[in-house]
Amino acid sequence: MAVEVPPRRRNYCTWDDEMDEALLEVLVEHHNKGDHAQNGWKPHVYTHAIRHVKDKCNKDITKDNISGRMRTLDHHYEVVSKILSQSGFGWDWTNNRPNG
Repeated sequence: MAVEVPPRRRNYCTWDDEMDEALLEVLVEHHNKGDHAQNGWKPHVYTHAIRHVKDKCNKDITKDNISGRMRTLDHHYEVVSKILSQSGFGWDWTNNRPNG
């Protein structure tokens, strides 16, 4: 008799600006302390980020949620960098967005 294992469900998380701000506060702080290795963040950084987002935003997140959000932010950075490298485009510091 085989035991059926239920499929693993993904823990999807919808990020808002407040959560991004809380996450980035922790990541910048730990980056400035040198807690970022070539292959990623040290484990205690994830723990601190999870706790900080919970305290500030009252949202439960996981290390996987943080990793996924960082991939999304990296992608957004690449897109904006490509736009800004094009002739005629620059950064509008008043509105914090590209202009052209």
